[in-house]
Amino acid sequence: MNLRLSDLSACFEGVIPSIIATASADGMPNISYLSHVMRVDEEHVALSNQFFAKTAANVRANPKITLILVDGFTGDQFLLDIGFVRSVDGGALFDKIARQLKASSAQVGMSDVMRLRSADVFRVYGIEKVLSPVETAPAMATRPPVRLPALSEAIKVIEQQAEADEIIDSLLGGVQSVLGYGNALVLIRDNHRGCLITTGSIGYERSGLGSEVAGSEGLIGAATTSGQTIKVSDMSRVRRFGEAIGLEAEGAENTSRTVAFPQLPTAMSQIAVPMTAGGTVMGVLFIESAERLAFREEDEAALEILAGQAASALRASEREAAAAELRPAVRMPEPVVSGQEVRVVHHRFDDSVFVDGTYIVKGVAGALLRLMLEWHLSDGRSEFTNREMRLAAGPRMPEIKDNLETRLLLLRRRLEEKQARMRLVRAGRGRVRMEAEGPLILDATVGDYR
Repeated sequence: MNLRLSDLSACFEGVIPSIIATASADGMPNISYLSHVMRVDEEHVALSNQFFAKTAANVRANPKITLILVDGFTGDQFLLDIGFVRSVDGGALFDKIARQLKASSAQVGMSDVMRLRSADVFRVYGIEKVLSPVETAPAMATRPPVRLPALSEAIKVIEQQAEADEIIDSLLGGVQSVLGYGNALVLIRDNHRGCLITTGSIGYERSGLGSEVAGSEGLIGAATTSGQTIKVSDMSRVRRFGEAIGLEAEGAENTSRTVAFPQLPTAMSQIAVPMTAGGTVMGVLFIESAERLAFREEDEAALEILAGQAASALRASEREAAAAELRPAVRMPEPVVSGQEVRVVHHRFDDSVFVDGTYIVKGVAGALLRLMLEWHLSDGRSEFTNREMRLAAGPRMPEIKDNLETRLLLLRRRLEEKQARMRLVRAGRGRVRMEAEGPLILDATVGDYR
């Protein structure tokens, strides 16, 4: 059987290291392990070159080169007869390998050590399967291929949504229904604080809503800064991302002002897909799976399509909400609220907000809650437009003009999740109403947003 590089897709996932065998000009052999081998096309592969000076010298001195690839599912081995073509230290191919290397090495705390020197491109002249003296593992049953009608329907559902919460929920629903993945997060970018904030979640014991990831941290940070999909196909040998930033107990939120990042303890594969609209990364779709090699090429493509559609829908939602905000909020007679006071504490230095002693949120969402409370207490109204919030908070937080809808969504969902005695409800396109079970009291640090 004539083998093609596309038949060896499971060999390019980095689950089992590849081996390159070279020899010097006088025939002295040398063996090196490779962290990354990438299929460029049906005739070429690219090898990561980090610090193998001897291998590099042999490659240029002797054209006889053999590459050994191992199938991560079955253990089957393949010998590739290859020849050096060129070495690149920049460009799209180099950047792609460098991103993957940085993301995976960051998982084990070696991002400063595993730096890519070059990407070496080789032509493949022949592929031979190695006969095994023992029976190799049978190929694992693969999931059915992505059904285009199902993907098309999921795209239409996202496109039809008008509100941020509906868009994010439809994206997560599409991930589950089209691809069958049960653990997924949507993180929205917060340029003001240089992080990404979990705004949607499925499949976790704790939702993680409000948890944050630094803009340069691990797979998620790499996907954000590069605008490219990043994945790890075997987590068995690396330090799991959630373990580095998780909290021991949810109650620690009140003292740390930090929400625990949700974890899948049995995760073997992770993928981070940027949500890009108009060339701008708005957030990241992050998915975990308990299976090794869970994310096939066609899965990546489908996830990128869904994430891109959601990003475009979120951007359109912001614009439509802004267009609907021309009518100012009208002061209406407020109902007399009885019951125990609802005390809200706001800390200006990080815009963190506590309701009755329970931590809710920080950052832009916290600043917006304080703003609405100040208007409520001074003007006696409980309905507000997105437009007036943009105008009031914009000078201090310029990015709020593009993502106010998602910040209000985070605030609303956190209030619901923590069962606070106050809530935000939609009062129409680009309008929200604040409700409470008792008179609202604001205890705020010095600072003005007007």
